[in-house]
Amino acid sequence: MPQYQTWEKLYLANPMKVRVILKYRHLDGSLCIKVTDDLVCLMYRIDQAQDVKKIEKFHGQLMRLR
Repeated sequence: MPQYQTWEKLYLANPMKVRVILKYRHLDGSLCIKVTDDLVCLMYRIDQAQDVKKIEKFHGQLMRLR
């Protein structure tokens, strides 16, 4: 199984198979973003409002690639 350090390499390996899931938990105020292709799963979880900019940047890059 290949190891991916970033979601970009995972996405570029097989763009038709990659899924991106955003999940917000109101209970603890955390936002989790998950990028998976059913073999490899990359997760990033934030609970600080300042880190939302990172998620916005991620979405911008993903939309440019699609």
